[in-house]
Parts: sequence; structure tokens; C-alpha cells
Amino acid sequence: MKLEREILDSLIKDIHVQNIDNEDVQVENNTTLQMMGKGRQGAVFQLSEEECVKVFGNEEDCEREYFALSLGQHTELFPKVYEKGPNFISMEIIKGVDMREYLQSQPLTPELSNKLIDMLIIFKEIGFERIDHHKRQIFIQPDGSLKVIDVARTVWRDRVYPYPRKLLTSLGTKNKEVFLAHVQVEAPALYEEWKYFIDMEQQSRGILQELMQSPTTKVNENGKTQILLKTSQDYALELENIVHKVFKEEWVKAMLVLGYNPDEVMELMDNYWENKERSFQGNAEKLIEKLLSTPKKVKQHIDNTYQKNMTSILKELQKISQFKINKD
Repeated sequence: MKLEREILDSLIKDIHVQNIDNEDVQVENNTTLQMMGKGRQGAVFQLSEEECVKVFGNEEDCEREYFALSLGQHTELFPKVYEKGPNFISMEIIKGVDMREYLQSQPLTPELSNKLIDMLIIFKEIGFERIDHHKRQIFIQPDGSLKVIDVARTVWRDRVYPYPRKLLTSLGTKNKEVFLAHVQVEAPALYEEWKYFIDMEQQSRGILQELMQSPTTKVNENGKTQILLKTSQDYALELENIVHKVFKEEWVKAMLVLGYNPDEVMELMDNYWENKERSFQGNAEKLIEKLLSTPKKVKQHIDNTYQKNMTSILKELQKISQFKINKD
């Protein structure tokens, strides 16, 4: 039975939750409610056998989780939301066994792997930015279905891994390999995409380690090394700028091949990066979508070859452009 709003508001006033940097929240509970658990964003208290309330340390985290839960209310994957206040959400208590505990005594079967894939598909379909989740936040129900909690970090993200890195890492080495083997059989295209990005991440880390080796220069008597960068932070910033520059230049080349106005392309790219820095909700993607509004045949070709590096894509675009010129 859902607790009445007036009673709920009265109880929340006597619960104080404070965020602590890199630690679980600090809680002062002046009520008779039992605390079920706490984390980095808030603490959960039991209201009844079926209902709990999560009290947050700040309103932004509350809004974020409420938004994420709202996206999935039409599915069976998330707890049902009953009430929301400035710093709290009352919702259904999720029972069952979390996957962390479950896998300590039970094997990761193909059936369970399929349900995890379906979970990620739902994340994608309802609009989550991070298509990923930690195993401790996934609960297996008595009927074998899955429920998830703590979904705030799946939305309002500007950068995410393009594969379920958190899930794979949390599974541990053995179960990670088992899960990927199941995915390879049940969803081979998905497996190939994940494998591509896993390989790219490993290569990126190797490249980054190489790039972060700041050059060492002995100061000479003439003092002509004063313009050198001094700190690792300086090098990191410049490396980021280089990546932006290269990305921008290569896209400009690609768009010029297709006959776009160079000034317009440059302006769109500048706007893209400015918005990318400011926006948490992916508004910048609208600009890049505008930039990519190429003829259908060309866009389809790019979509089909997105896993290739930029050099290969440019070569393909040049072939298409030459084919169009010859045809005309």
C-alpha cells in the first residue's frame, strides 16, 4: 500500500542526507524508518513491505534518477515510481537476488546472458545514453526475469563507452569470457561491434601512454626553452586540442569531396565542439546530424563502413564522388 504524500513529506523532513566526495552519503535519520542501504547519491529507507523511499543528497541527482526511471516505467525492468519530491523518490521495493550474489553460487547460463542482452536493448530503446549497468544493480527475480536499480548515471551523459564496459568488468574475468561467448553465438553482429570497441580501447590506451611521455629538454644557456609546455596538465590539454583539430580537418576534407561549402562546414564543426563541451544531454548531436545529412546513398555507405578508420572512409567517399562525376 502506497504511503500518503503528507505522511511521506513529514518523514522526509526528519532525514538528512549529505554528499561526501568519493564516499557514500552521510545520513542522519531522526525517524523510525529502517535504512535499507546507501550509496554515493542517496540512502534508501523502507516504508512498507512493498514500498521504499530514496532520499538524495542533492536535488540534481534526484531529478536525474527520476528522469531515468520515468523513461522505463512502461517496461517491467524498473521499479514503479509512486511519488517524487525535491530530494526524494518513493518507489517499489525490488526484491530477488542481485547478480553479484547470484553468480557466487550459480553459473552464467545462455538464458541469463540473453536476458542481459535484452536488458541492454531496452536501455537503448528507451533513450539511455549509457547502455551499461553494474551486476550488483541487476536483480534476478523468482521467475527468472530481471529488475534494475540505481539508474541515474545512465542519462545526462556527454561521453560513454560504446560497449557495456561496466557490466563486463563487474562480471569478472571468467564470467566475462562466458558472457561474450554467449553473445557471439546469440548475437554475432553485436559481439563483433563490442569486440571492435574493446580492441580500440586497448589500442587507445597504448597510444595514450606513448603520447603522455612528455618530451624532456635540457634548458640551455640561452633560455630558448621558455615556450615549452611545463606540466602534464598542459600536455593533456594540447593532446585534446590536437584530437579536435584532426577530427575537424578530416571531416572538412570529407565534406569538401561531397561539394559542401568549406566555410559552412568549418562553422558547423566549431559549433559542434562548443556544444559538446557545454551540453550534458547530447544537443550537439543535432549539429553533427545536420552535417551528416548527405545524399541517402552516401550516408548509407558511411553507416555501413563506420568501423573503418577515417582514411578508409575518405577513400570510399572519393570513389563515390568520382563515380558521380563520371556518371554526370
